[in-house]
Amino acid sequence: MPPRNVHTSTPPLRRAAALSLVLACTPRPGERPATGQEPPAEAPELAPPIAPEGLAEPEAAARPPGPGYDHPDQFLSARTSRPAANMEPVVTHAAQVRAARDELAALQRRTGKRPNVLIFLMDDVGWMDPGFNGGGVSLGNPTPQIDRVAAESLVLTSAYSQPSCSPTRATIMTGQYPVHHGILRPPMYGQAGGLEGAVTLARLLSELGYVTQAIGKWHLGENKGSQPQNVGFDDFRGFLSVSDMYTEWRDPHFNPEIALSPARTAFIRSLPFSRADVHAVRGGALETVQVIDLETIQDLDQEWAAYGEQFLRRMADESRPFFLYYNTRGCHFDNYPNPHYRGRSRARTTYSDCMVEMDDVFGRLYRTLEQTGQVDNTLVLFTSDNGPEQEVAPYGRTPFRGGKGSTWEGGVRVPTFASWRGTITARRSEGLFDLADIFNTALALAGRPGGELAALMPEDRYVDGVDQTSFLVADDGESNRRSVLYFWNDRPVGTRIDEFKFTTIAQLPQLVTQRGQQGGFTGAIAPSAGAMMFNLYTNPQEDDSIAIRHAPVALALEAELLRYREVLKKFPARKQIEFTQ
Repeated sequence: MPPRNVHTSTPPLRRAAALSLVLACTPRPGERPATGQEPPAEAPELAPPIAPEGLAEPEAAARPPGPGYDHPDQFLSARTSRPAANMEPVVTHAAQVRAARDELAALQRRTGKRPNVLIFLMDDVGWMDPGFNGGGVSLGNPTPQIDRVAAESLVLTSAYSQPSCSPTRATIMTGQYPVHHGILRPPMYGQAGGLEGAVTLARLLSELGYVTQAIGKWHLGENKGSQPQNVGFDDFRGFLSVSDMYTEWRDPHFNPEIALSPARTAFIRSLPFSRADVHAVRGGALETVQVIDLETIQDLDQEWAAYGEQFLRRMADESRPFFLYYNTRGCHFDNYPNPHYRGRSRARTTYSDCMVEMDDVFGRLYRTLEQTGQVDNTLVLFTSDNGPEQEVAPYGRTPFRGGKGSTWEGGVRVPTFASWRGTITARRSEGLFDLADIFNTALALAGRPGGELAALMPEDRYVDGVDQTSFLVADDGESNRRSVLYFWNDRPVGTRIDEFKFTTIAQLPQLVTQRGQQGGFTGAIAPSAGAMMFNLYTNPQEDDSIAIRHAPVALALEAELLRYREVLKKFPARKQIEFTQ
């Protein structure tokens, strides 16, 4: 393997970092030294510098001397460059970028158009639910069709969502972390919060000549200005909110307190939220397809799959490329399998039955791409909007600590692969990938790579995604992302670089309640005493902090967190909807 891009020298710069003082047993800034203790010496900057805007990183230097080995996708010491003033810094691999660019140019000459993009986004599906990540039949819900495609794809074992659905979906649509797009938690039952006024992926791709189609769950605002047909999509079929909002108040098994009270049921009906499966075309009004109740919800995923197949068949003769944003209803609680899928999983739970159905839905769409001859020119991104929900059983599975609603790995590390027959090499990679990167990558494929994206964005909009085209397309490509960040409400609270994760808070679901189902929305949050860091290779359960033993690494990760807090001074946090505290 050729030597990697490693930057080994860092100039001494002043740091305003608390952790360095904690680890060195010295006072925090502004405090007087203890008796007999000397003031701390000026600490070196442990974050490699960011190159000037637009400056590409040069080719990798020769491997530095020393014992051991350097591995791909490990960038603790890597230098980054910022594509534009309002974009996140990236690790640039010049040869990899050239190889990807040449391959894509050759593909466009053969096909005569830009690549199609299909996002297949599931709901509340855990990292280990599908077979390609060790679940599938071993968990009682075989996923052979998903696994078949995954075997031909780049499986991203360190792909990250946000802790819950609407924040993640808005991040995909805007390329921004929740701290910038402002949707810090899911809006429910007509609450405010949505994409109105946002620069969306659909809008930009449409302006660049793409046909744009959204299908399935939306949950990015029900107000008119936030509806799909008004933020860049040519057509939408689906529902505007989230599965349980259509059923939980109707079902006497789960909520007899509401369902068996006429007055309370009437109160729910009076709230300003849509209760229907709807259709809309660009700029038009919503049209009701059917009211969603305990019966009609059973067939939604099948009907949406048929709508998706019809769209893909129409696109086979279309001269323009397409963007299909496909969102399943499953497997968010409560799952109501129709008679065909009820008991079809070996586990015979409603959740596992749903996973079997999602496997069929994905298989139907992918076969349509194959049958219509479009699979060779379509990037398919398969993922989930967050980790498994853990407050309402049965739910999904993850090998990591925590679940939906938390910044533990189980809440934000999601099953993901990128498929593109003939273009993406089948392999598994631990390279970091944030779902915000979908924004930059899709627009790069549409002709706006790297810093060219900045020309499409207002100067006051910060783009948190990075262009991962070369990572996906180049043989043995490495990630262009040095770190991922973790957020709670509007606060950046942690970061991961390589196998190391640094966090300033701990979410403790069982701190207050020990009975019942405990998940990411339960319990309490505690600040760290000074430093918490985990090695996610040796301790994926995040229950053994190594910050003190590995102080140099902890300082480097803290410096990355502080770097992003500086970003927020120039591009302030925005709040549309948040958790009440």
